[in-house]
Amino acid sequence: MKMKKTVIALCLGASLFAVLPATSFAEVNIVPQNTSAAPAIPASALQQIVWTPVAPSQTQTAQLSTVGQTLNVPGITGKVASWSVPANVGELTLTLTSVADKQRSVFAPNILVLDQNLSPAAYFPSSYFEYKEPGAISEDRLEGVIKLTPALGQQKIYVLAFTTPQDMQQTTTMTNPAKAYAKGVGNAVPDIADPVARHTADGKLKLKVSTNSASSILVGPLFGSSGAASVTVGNTAAPAQAYSAPAPAQAAPAPAQVNAPAPKAEPVLNDTEAYFNKAIKQAVASGDVDKALKLLNEAERLGSTSARSVFISSVKGKG
Repeated sequence: MKMKKTVIALCLGASLFAVLPATSFAEVNIVPQNTSAAPAIPASALQQIVWTPVAPSQTQTAQLSTVGQTLNVPGITGKVASWSVPANVGELTLTLTSVADKQRSVFAPNILVLDQNLSPAAYFPSSYFEYKEPGAISEDRLEGVIKLTPALGQQKIYVLAFTTPQDMQQTTTMTNPAKAYAKGVGNAVPDIADPVARHTADGKLKLKVSTNSASSILVGPLFGSSGAASVTVGNTAAPAQAYSAPAPAQAAPAPAQVNAPAPKAEPVLNDTEAYFNKAIKQAVASGDVDKALKLLNEAERLGSTSARSVFISSVKGKG
């Protein structure tokens, strides 16, 4: 019997291999390690992006109309979402969800995964993200699960979400709410038309990060590798010198965790401290105290000694 499904497996060494999720990749025939189909983004543009940190066991939500950033790159339409993920905690599972809105529209996401030096490592086009019916606590959505194995020596990897002009020309057929309800309660499913959602340049994205025991895609170079392989990119030799991400406008820790600043072995750089102080003042001036608190927490984690006084004086109207 001829196998109809294609199982994509890549040998990464004598004792290390990666197996991609068979169902999704078999259906759309995607090889994430082939990043040639992704838009070509200049390194200078990537270095200007603010990457929001997402810790394991955490879900970060991005409303592109308000927090999305702009990349003036051919092949990318509208705003982008960007996250940084720890690469030193073992294998990772990323769940990317694009939530459809009440106006029957949805953002069709593409995901570009970059290693610590911002070199493209894996590309997941919009066809990878499947439509999911609404449930008791979930909405109509496009969703995909990505499993990654960061190579040794890296501290962070980066995840960029965007949509393309081609995606904007397409639509997604959703399940009629009456059908979804009937399925949920076990009633007969009515024979009624399903709504069609148009694809838009902005939307609501959720990224959930968790550690995983089963690897799939190696991100970055193999430790001790003598040459580049199809899924290995970058160089782990002093990678932090190659790229230092801009400070995020929204940090991951919750405001309740702000009270006690984390110790820092070395003082923060003057430019970095000035950046956070200015951002804190602007956040307070615009009335976004929650954002200011998050900036304060991140600044003190990096070793800032002035951020707290700037925050307090700003809140009191003296900043």
